[in-house]
Amino acid sequence: MCGIVGYVGYRDALDVVVDALRRMEYRGYDSAGVAILDGNGSIAVERKAGRLANLEAELAETGHFAGAAGTGHTRWATHGAPTDRNAHPHRDPSGKFAVVHNGIIENFAPLRRELEDAGIELLSDTDTEVAVHLVARAYAEGPTAGDFTGSVLSVLQRLEGAFTLVFTHADHPGTIVAARQSTPLVVGVGDGEMFVASDVTAFIEYTREAVELGQNQAVVITADGYTVTDFFGNTAGVVSRPFTIDWDLAAAEKGGHDYFMLKEIEEQPTAIADTLIGHFVVDEQGGRIVLDEQRLTDQELREFDKVFVVACGSSYHAGLLAKYAIEHWTRVPVEVELASEFRYRDPVLDRSTLVVAISQSGETADTLEAVRHAKEQKARVLAICNTNGAQIPREADAVIYTRTGPEIGVASTKAFLAQIAANYLVGLALAQARGTKYPDEVAREFAELESMPALISRVLESAPKVRAIARELAHVPTVLFLGRHVGYPVALEGALKLKELAYLHAEGFAAGELKHGPIALIEDGLPVIVVMPSPKGRAVLHSKLLSNIREIQARGARTIVIAEEGDDTVRPFADDLIEIPAVPTLYQPLLSTVPLQIFAAEIAQTLGYDVDKPRNLAKSVTVE
Repeated sequence: MCGIVGYVGYRDALDVVVDALRRMEYRGYDSAGVAILDGNGSIAVERKAGRLANLEAELAETGHFAGAAGTGHTRWATHGAPTDRNAHPHRDPSGKFAVVHNGIIENFAPLRRELEDAGIELLSDTDTEVAVHLVARAYAEGPTAGDFTGSVLSVLQRLEGAFTLVFTHADHPGTIVAARQSTPLVVGVGDGEMFVASDVTAFIEYTREAVELGQNQAVVITADGYTVTDFFGNTAGVVSRPFTIDWDLAAAEKGGHDYFMLKEIEEQPTAIADTLIGHFVVDEQGGRIVLDEQRLTDQELREFDKVFVVACGSSYHAGLLAKYAIEHWTRVPVEVELASEFRYRDPVLDRSTLVVAISQSGETADTLEAVRHAKEQKARVLAICNTNGAQIPREADAVIYTRTGPEIGVASTKAFLAQIAANYLVGLALAQARGTKYPDEVAREFAELESMPALISRVLESAPKVRAIARELAHVPTVLFLGRHVGYPVALEGALKLKELAYLHAEGFAAGELKHGPIALIEDGLPVIVVMPSPKGRAVLHSKLLSNIREIQARGARTIVIAEEGDDTVRPFADDLIEIPAVPTLYQPLLSTVPLQIFAAEIAQTLGYDVDKPRNLAKSVTVE
């Protein structure tokens, strides 16, 4: 959700903060704002509804805010409409305190009543504003009077929900106090300057040294350093995790592309290759799969008799593909659950259950709560995540990191393919521990995975043809997607991409379900994208899907078929044919997904939409 940055140092704070917001705007673009401390007892605040460009235009007209410390915010609205008055930062009546906030303060209603009963007028509809008024009141009276940090900590102890908060005070211009509870916050450690932010893209231009805060931790930063405590000011037993960012600023820039998403689609071969590096180690038995962080023994991996995969959005579709691989390779039953539903249906979990939690950010609120529920039931958790040190991998028993670098486009592309590859590594790790695959078989499957980046590059060569088809279909009201076996999750992902980016009605179906209702949607000219299985690896499914294509063509549909190179049997039934290299069935989604990403992006571009910033969506969902 919202993007937050705070800076203390020697640079022009406004330039630093606005540049950071520009790199984090994918986290929310309902409004944006800045607060700059001038060092003379004042905070200059500017905020504006809409995209960051609106704020920049306002700042250009208002004039430059001078100061060496400040905060910024780009908003994804939860409480209150996306208007100027609800934009962050929010201030207290004195104008001395300012706050920016990501998340939800769940007990804001009684806190707001408490403030209003005390005669304090709140000027916005947000839950955020209560926090700054409470801090101002604690600073003015009571046991923390005159203590900026102490006043913030006293208020944090009262708040419920999932939140990151960053506070500034005009009379303490060299100090920023920030805190997190279940939403992300990272510290950037510079030389004579310090940063706090929702993610490292905010400060990667200035430093690659960072510290990931743990759950229910606060941090005080000055230009010279930082101090991490719990919400009661204790440092004893408080563990924060320093790390070095393994990519540079260029990874967070467009690199000559019109949109980040187009760049990220092209980066997918590298993303898969980087995710696989180091996960197969040659030993005396021929080799074995290893995880990034493993606090599970082979004996424990052998004892699991059930696997749950929990995830949201595209990660859920990657989880559906994990089910095919894990069950095929290990014969262990796998259930795939939407993380938002998982804990509410009271799933049956125990010590013999492995929960695989998939989250690009590692902070997805629904998935994080599913992980915590699983741990409470004594299940073990394996996390698949793209963010080193994020909360979900910190709470997991084992981790595989998808090393894709930053994914700025809201609609996931390279992170999705990397998650598929990581899921297959999980399947192979379980298979080798349980003895359902011999070492040479594990080595052979890993070699197949290693061949995928080159084949994805070949698929990318078909982009001009896919884009031409997309431009022809840009103004249709509906597109359907069909698949069988591993092609079914790919169909779901293709439909999701089109909904996210082009705001079209799009649905993915298991092709065998056509006759059970969806075929009623077929009409003359309706585009139907079909993900064909291999005529060799899945001959039975291939023939059945050919029958499905005949059924929809008979009713006037336009068929766009993704099929293996050399699959001549499908040509008579494809109005448009997109060919991909022939690979074993389980690996086909790594190839067949790519044309669907290109298709959705091109339709969105043709319709004039912002491919990187689809309406109403944000990259990281940190509230339930």
